[in-house]
Amino acid sequence: MNLAAFGIGLAVACAVAAVVAALVSRADRRSAAVGMGTAAAGAAAVLAGVAAMAGQSFSLAAPWILPLAGFQLAIDPLGGLFVAVTGGVAVAAGVFGIGYTRHGLNGRAAQVVLPVFVVAMVLVPAADSVGTFLVCWELMAVASLPLVLAEHRRRAEVGEAGLWYGVMTHLGFIAILIGLLVFAAHAGDASFGALRAAGAHLSGGVASLVFVATLVGFAAKAGIVPLHAWLPRAHPEAPSHGSALMSAAMVNLGIYGLVRVGLDLLGGGPGWWWPVVLVLGAVSAVYGILQAAISTDLKRLLGYSTTENMGLVLIGVGAAGMFAGSGERVLAGLALAAALLHVINHAAFKTLLFLAAGSVLHATGTRDLDALGGLRPGMPVTTGLFGVGALAASALPPGAAFVSEWLLLQSLVHGLPPSGVPSAILLPVAVAAIALTAGLAVATFVKAFGVGFLAKPRSRAATEAGESPRTMLAGMGIAGAACVVLALVPTTVLPGVGSAASRLVGSGEPAVHGEVTLRLSSVAGSLSPLLLAAALLLGVVAVVGGVRAAATRRARRTAQLWDCGGGPLTARMEYTATSFAEPLQRVFDDVLQPELDVDVTHARESAYLVQAVEYRRRVPDRVERRLYQPVLALVAVWGRAARALATGSVHRYLGYGFYAVTALLIILAVTR
Repeated sequence: MNLAAFGIGLAVACAVAAVVAALVSRADRRSAAVGMGTAAAGAAAVLAGVAAMAGQSFSLAAPWILPLAGFQLAIDPLGGLFVAVTGGVAVAAGVFGIGYTRHGLNGRAAQVVLPVFVVAMVLVPAADSVGTFLVCWELMAVASLPLVLAEHRRRAEVGEAGLWYGVMTHLGFIAILIGLLVFAAHAGDASFGALRAAGAHLSGGVASLVFVATLVGFAAKAGIVPLHAWLPRAHPEAPSHGSALMSAAMVNLGIYGLVRVGLDLLGGGPGWWWPVVLVLGAVSAVYGILQAAISTDLKRLLGYSTTENMGLVLIGVGAAGMFAGSGERVLAGLALAAALLHVINHAAFKTLLFLAAGSVLHATGTRDLDALGGLRPGMPVTTGLFGVGALAASALPPGAAFVSEWLLLQSLVHGLPPSGVPSAILLPVAVAAIALTAGLAVATFVKAFGVGFLAKPRSRAATEAGESPRTMLAGMGIAGAACVVLALVPTTVLPGVGSAASRLVGSGEPAVHGEVTLRLSSVAGSLSPLLLAAALLLGVVAVVGGVRAAATRRARRTAQLWDCGGGPLTARMEYTATSFAEPLQRVFDDVLQPELDVDVTHARESAYLVQAVEYRRRVPDRVERRLYQPVLALVAVWGRAARALATGSVHRYLGYGFYAVTALLIILAVTR
């Protein structure tokens, strides 16, 4: 029995059943029906993806679904990896959503589109033709927009986030559409098999046009700088299980599209493509984590962290393309395997972090870190699970991201001796970017976890917070278990990941092998995450036990410590998220360019007596301010000028059409 085909079919069937249940169920049963259906669809997708990574494949042609282009599905190890990742995120998000949407977020529209969104993401990596891919891609975008707008009646900024998301995602779709249609026109057929056969024979100009156009569209979907402006707006405003699906599953498909088109269908292309990809990844990684480090909105922080992690993945993809172009197939396989493993790791810990943020929002009604703190006593399970996710995202052992970033660094470091001049410049820069990103990630998640959960409560809502329902904890627990497995035993997924990577770059053998210890093929390097975690645990136990043993040998006497007359610490005396990030802001002041405003109100009796001081700090997105605001201003000017053309006269509109057609005919006559 072909488990890949069975899993895809079962996922579609479960999603359809969930949609029907959302349409016909009563409000009190809708959450459970949709959540279980979504989780079941995700589990079926995991089955299909794992089967495809193990070597099973299937193809399906249904021309009656799309009369002009036909509907074609096929799955290979690369597609299976992304199908499995999407399914895993859907399982955790579906279970979490049962409890999360039961209180106040039980609208029918958002519930109907959730399983549609999941099945569209599952079908994108399984598409085997341009038409099928574009239809599934657009269905994914359209289905996700109502999730962003689900709470538009509660907050005005939700509408703005939905507008940014809708415009950016469809501009990206237009870029992908142009690139793939040009590709299909030169291939003579819209199937991926025909594109793959024609890719090696395209002229350099046509191939570069296809690559650049699709790179723009896929980078926009992945939230890569400078096309990231929608991401820190849309992901925080969606319901938290929707945020997890968007940030841990949907953005991955931008990486999938780039790898599929650039490395598979186009066969690698000219050498300048992949240094551009690597530079975009390095800039996105550093810029994204800088914005996350100074953010005080918990979900916005996680959104910028997604930009950072997708940047790290792009570094691996760019390095793989560079190595493959220079003939270093083993290093190319290692870099791509590291990038794909980081996709899996990021999906696991970002799902956990967004669901935990949703648990905090559900209990307190706020996501402002400056208003949180003291959540550990009332929410011990959420606190522990967020700590697991924060460790996994911090690239510290024994976190999940540590393994994939270590593999990525190994590929870059071993690529230096045989590299040419461009690689000799770019690879050390990429290594420095990864190191800087890792350090800033530690500071970011220490801030989020320490200030948000362990500090003293700074609001009544934080003081009175209670633990979330069991289904929400179960959803977080699924994601947390995945983080632990990926951190301690990454060999459970590395064989499939390495096989998919080596197949794409033609290395012939997986770049990483081993059951407990990871060993690199053809280069020196090994790592045992499980043994490293055990050694760290033994070290901590030895230190703590030694300190306690030494303390018990001395007589104890209880006395109050001298505190300079200040008394016990209060919440006002502790670091807030803003003050914690202030030193980082000063270090990167030239990059962030914060806006500071201090208002001093003097007493009426005397200008020397200060009545109040108000300090405001705002760190706008510099890329958005320098790039998007001028463009939006120009569009606004053009819109105001265009009003003079829309007078309401039908005769004038007919004249516009006549002159436009005449001009087009003249141009065609001259150019042909």
